Amino acid sequence: MELWDIYDKNKQKTGRTMKKNDWCLKDDEYHLTVLGVVRRTDGRYLITQRVMTKAWAPGWWEVSGGAAQAGEDSYAAVLREVREETGLDVSGFEGGYQFTYHRENPGEGDNYFVDIYRFTGDFDEADVKVQKEECLGFRLATGEEIEALAQEGIFLHYDSIRQVFI
Repeated sequence: MELWDIYDKNKQKTGRTMKKNDWCLKDDEYHLTVLGVVRRTDGRYLITQRVMTKAWAPGWWEVSGGAAQAGEDSYAAVLREVREETGLDVSGFEGGYQFTYHRENPGEGDNYFVDIYRFTGDFDEADVKVQKEECLGFRLATGEEIEALAQEGIFLHYDSIRQVFI
């Protein structure tokens, strides 16, 4: 069973955990998620398409990410998520933490912080091995192409992370 740490409004661990997707958080309690934007040295970004079996936003495009597991720090979580979803080890790439945003969903039990990372490195398309349970496929896209997908309403989190594509 996967557990997530519970954080307070100051992004400090409370010492308590919750079950994955249990949505039991009170107001001013949060869990931590991460997004890893992977940029190739030619300026293109690695994006993946969500499988159609996802309950939320099936078929939409996104960057790799997910929840930090209990006891896992943000950086370890983003490295794990990128590796699981794309097969890439970005630990040797340039870049790192960019910024944090948060979402509050009063009464829904699902408040969260999102730590955004951007990694830039050289890799071939053949190096990318998407996780079939999570991704239909991938593509390398320019910032303009990603913005166009967002304008179509099929790119997750774009309004919150657009500055990492500049």
